[in-house]
Amino acid sequence: MVSAPQLLILFRAACAPAIFVLACFGYSGTVLTEVLVAAFLSDVLDGEIARRTGTATPALRYADTIVDTVFYVAAAAALAVAVPGAFDDLWLPLVALVTVHVSRATFEVTKYGRIASYHMWSSKALGLLLAAALIYGFITGVPNLLLSWALWLGIVNELEGFATSAILPRWQPDVPSLVHALQRR
Repeated sequence: MVSAPQLLILFRAACAPAIFVLACFGYSGTVLTEVLVAAFLSDVLDGEIARRTGTATPALRYADTIVDTVFYVAAAAALAVAVPGAFDDLWLPLVALVTVHVSRATFEVTKYGRIASYHMWSSKALGLLLAAALIYGFITGVPNLLLSWALWLGIVNELEGFATSAILPRWQPDVPSLVHALQRR
């Protein structure tokens, strides 16, 4: 039987191609925002429900991490389609974020055999800021400073995750911060 958190993760996975396709077909920023908000709420609810029902397994947390990444990449691509020029002045943080993310993922797959699933506090802050930046961009149709801040926070988050992976000897989900990783080492 599929649990409610699994259904929410599957829903968010389906939202990834949907938001991109809707942007490609010229749907309004309001429609794109509705998809984004629905996906964001599914992300908030899946973890909360999983913890309350005791179904927050490492496999579920790992799936949540993968789907979050795929969804936000698709949402960023949708923003690039819906708001031409949204990333024009943001190539440095965008390239830096992608480089650090790929380097971190490569390191984690080499070390643990899979990508880490820490769900850090900085990840939660990044999710909120990124959602706000995307919503603002979709609604106004113009590039915005929030997007720049989200990309820089994404770099900080990736570096914190990279340092955590360098410290922890084995894969483990749900490490709230680098300080917690140091305590668990």
